[in-house]
Order: sequence, then structure tokens, then C-alpha cells
Amino acid sequence: MAPPNEGPGGMSGNAVAASERSWLFVPGDSERKQLRAFESGADALIFDLEDSVAPARRNVARERIAALLAERRANPGAQRLWVRVNGPSSGDLLEDLTAIARGAPDGIVLPKVSTPEELVQAHHYLSALEQREGLRAGSIGVLVIATETARAVLAIERLAAGAPRLVGLTWGAEDLGASLGVRARVEADGSMTPVFELARSLCLLAAAAAGVAAIDGVHADFRDAQGLVRELARARRDGFSGKLAIHPEQVAPINAAFTPSESEIARARRIVAAFAETPDVGVTSLDGQMIDRPHLLQAERLLAAADRLARR
Repeated sequence: MAPPNEGPGGMSGNAVAASERSWLFVPGDSERKQLRAFESGADALIFDLEDSVAPARRNVARERIAALLAERRANPGAQRLWVRVNGPSSGDLLEDLTAIARGAPDGIVLPKVSTPEELVQAHHYLSALEQREGLRAGSIGVLVIATETARAVLAIERLAAGAPRLVGLTWGAEDLGASLGVRARVEADGSMTPVFELARSLCLLAAAAAGVAAIDGVHADFRDAQGLVRELARARRDGFSGKLAIHPEQVAPINAAFTPSESEIARARRIVAAFAETPDVGVTSLDGQMIDRPHLLQAERLLAAADRLARR
């Protein structure tokens, strides 16, 4: 397996991915939307070569993205730059990777994955291209959209376990819904139907088991601000570290939702301090409540996330 890629300050690829709250998709062939995306405040931009680009425009998009990545290498910025390539079964994956590798993206978003072998193949392609371009081995990470086929949902643990370069998992409903032929993805009250709730939950569990970032899927109706806020509250509650976005106006709410508040940070510090004062105990008290080692672990994770955000 390739070593984990490192980001600024020597952070591993997993830590970098976990510090990225907002992941904004941007069509690879639209200069206007790309310029707006750079001003959006998104932690990560995902230049798209897949669904938002017509097949006849893919060469234009590849050239455009390669130029943007080359410019970023000469003038680094705070935003991470990723590329969603076409999936392993598309016939376009290697051409996509060959075109963008010279620009050294922070990573690729790999869609429509169904088997672990497809991840290994993508890893081999990237390894050869990194060597050709003089890049550090393993420097290009992989974020997998892990629920776009029924086969992937049923194999998600195997997909994530030991996958080379994997820094995160995310999930998507659109392609899965199309493959299943569903007529609705949400209930009348706005909650997800069981099959999509299952896909989302399995993505979260598989990411935790693999020790990588869990990124919540898109809220497709970018005009529905209240719906986005509800999804963000659930995502933060359940343990996701960020969320995909399809419109710049979604970025600020996403960043706010995944930024620990001052009160959360203060309480986490008090929990850590309480255990530091009595290091040999498994349970202690704080503000009249019993807290144990799981509380300490949660506090340490929150403080680590806050620290990563501060270092961005």
C-alpha cells in the first residue's frame, strides 16, 4: 500500500481530508464557475470531469483543470484542489488521470466504484503517473463515492478496508436511485427513505472502521436553505466531518456547521484537564456529571479538529 499523502504542515492525507468541511463541485469546463468557486470560501474544490461535463467537452475540461492545477503549484493557496474523474468502468479514467497528474492535485474523487480491485487499479495508475511526473509516491489521495451502485453498498466495508490512498468516503443518492429505479428518495416529512438511510449509515460506519474521513453527500436542492441546515445538523450529530456542496451559497452554512464552537472547545478542554488531573481513573466527574473514557476520546477528537482548522 502506498504511504499516506501529506498536506501542509506534515499532516497526513487523512487529517487533511478531515479538516476540510466544505467540498464544492465545480464543472471542469466552466471558467466563470471556477472563478466564483475560488472566491466561495470552500475548503476544497472538486473540479468535475464526470457528470457536469458533456462527453464532447471532456478534453476541454481536462486542459482547463490541468492549467488551473499548474497555476496552483506555482502559487499555492489555502484551498485544496481535487478532481472528480470518471469511474473505473467508464473507459475514461486513465485518460483523466494522465491529463491531471502533472498538476499534482491534492486528490481525486473516484465515483461509481463497485469492487476493491477497481481501487487497486486506480492506485497503480496514480503510482505510475506520480513517478513519471516526479511527484512523491502516494501524494495524490483518493476520496471514494462509495454508494453509487447496489454492489458498492453491499461491499462498502471491503471497499474501505485497506484501500490504497484512501483518505475519505462519501455517499451519493442520485446514481444509486437511478440504478434502483426508485420513485422517491425522501419521505413526506423530508427524512430519507430506508434504502438511502442505509447507504448513508454504511458510509459513515465504513469510514470509521477504516480510520478515514466521512463526508456527507450533497443537498441537491441548493435553493432549500432550511433543508440544508437540517441535513447539516444531522451530519454533525452523527459524526461526519464535512459535506459536499453543489453551489457556492451552500459553502458558508457548511463551514459554520462543522466548525467547533467556542463553548464546545472550552468544554472539551475541561474534560481533557479533568482526566489529566486523575490519569489513573477511568471515570471522573465534571459539573455534576459522570464522564468516562469515551467522553475523553470525543473531547480529544474535537480539539484535534479545531487545531486542524486553525492551521489551515
